[in-house]
Amino acid sequence: MPNMSLKKNEMPTQAPEVRNSNFLEVALGYTEEQAIDEAKRCLNCKHKPCTAGCPVKIHISDFIAQVAEGNFEEAYRIISQSSSLPAVCGRVCPQETQCEKMCVRGVKGEPVGIGRLERFVADYHNSHCTTSVVKPESNGHKVAIIGSGPSGLACAGDLAKKGYDVTVFEALHLAGGVLVYGIPEFRLPKTIVQKEIDTLKELGVEIDTNVVIGKTISIDELMEEYGYDAVFIGSGAGLPRFMNIPGESLNGVYSANEFLTRVNLMKAYKPDSTTPIQHGKKVVVVGGGNVAMDAARCAKRLGADVTIVYRLAMEELPARKEEVEHAMEEGIEFKLLTNPVSIEGNADGWVDGITCQVMELCEPDASGRRSPKAVQGSEFTIDADCVIMAIGTSPNPLIKSTTKGLETQRWGGIVADDETGKTSREGVYAGGDAVTGAATVILAMGAGKNAAAAIDRYISEKYAEN
Repeated sequence: MPNMSLKKNEMPTQAPEVRNSNFLEVALGYTEEQAIDEAKRCLNCKHKPCTAGCPVKIHISDFIAQVAEGNFEEAYRIISQSSSLPAVCGRVCPQETQCEKMCVRGVKGEPVGIGRLERFVADYHNSHCTTSVVKPESNGHKVAIIGSGPSGLACAGDLAKKGYDVTVFEALHLAGGVLVYGIPEFRLPKTIVQKEIDTLKELGVEIDTNVVIGKTISIDELMEEYGYDAVFIGSGAGLPRFMNIPGESLNGVYSANEFLTRVNLMKAYKPDSTTPIQHGKKVVVVGGGNVAMDAARCAKRLGADVTIVYRLAMEELPARKEEVEHAMEEGIEFKLLTNPVSIEGNADGWVDGITCQVMELCEPDASGRRSPKAVQGSEFTIDADCVIMAIGTSPNPLIKSTTKGLETQRWGGIVADDETGKTSREGVYAGGDAVTGAATVILAMGAGKNAAAAIDRYISEKYAEN
């Protein structure tokens, strides 16, 4: 019998006053009963608008129908036809702006909890399945993947399923890219990421860590000396941006990338960690995206009073609504319509405050966007001993400067076709943040999948001609 409730089954979570001092996962996941009940809210629409809203085109209503019947393994099989990282996507995808935004149930109530159901199915499979995936027979062709983040892993998974010998080259000592260095443990446990990577290894994907492409070895060498038929660049956007205001070189100023890498990848929050990190008492995070929320919530768990400073209003916050709500519940203060102008320091060269000015929104322009402008004479100083800049990133220029014939955009992104990921260099494809700048995990995965299909066509056609 259909469940016509206008509201989703609530996601069980740790209490805010408990979770804001630990790094355990905040969301606890649906029970089997909750998952089945939520799945019964799906109307199984004929035109499947939810799938149209999914960047990797999961057959959403089909897998949900299986959940409603209690066939969880079949639901996982359907999801895994399209997604190499279902347990990850179920946790970190912005479903509210993609698949759930298209859900018909959202017209007169809340949409079906598609992301929550995907997470449930993946977790059920990972805790119950004892069989290994079958490694396909090799087709004799080699493809190199640069970067083991979501776009690289998605591309690698799809190509491995087609029989390609895939090697993923990762600059860090651990595979996973932004999934391991950027997203905190309390949002995405690293055991979940490792499980997904282990599944790709079972498919035959080789992962070579501590390899900096452009330094250790170049793309030119991979293709001309090591015999790779194609290369996919999914190296992400790991170069942090700063505001270029006075005081950014003071001790106690971090980029969000450095701060989160120390916390997430190097486990600096653990008492026995050998990685140093400042346990600030008053931390200011500059920015309003998901990275800013992650940095602020990590700092809170390290014992700080945390303030998020953002130059626009609440309605313009780019972070996911759920992450903003969780941050507020955990006691993080928001100072909106506020823009830093300088970071103050003490005689020892450490942060001693951050001076900001009040902003106001102008009238909407032709596109409806309201730009901020400073209110004259509104400067004030916030007490701080640590400032974290979370205002965006750009691609590392190393690959661009060491690869022949690779066209890039003025801001550093690689020029690549939107549909195929094809670049100006024959046999080289690119996708994810290395092309678009910092975006979402699922959009990066979609780019990796599109590139995998294009690489398969390119190699098939090339050798058919020969």
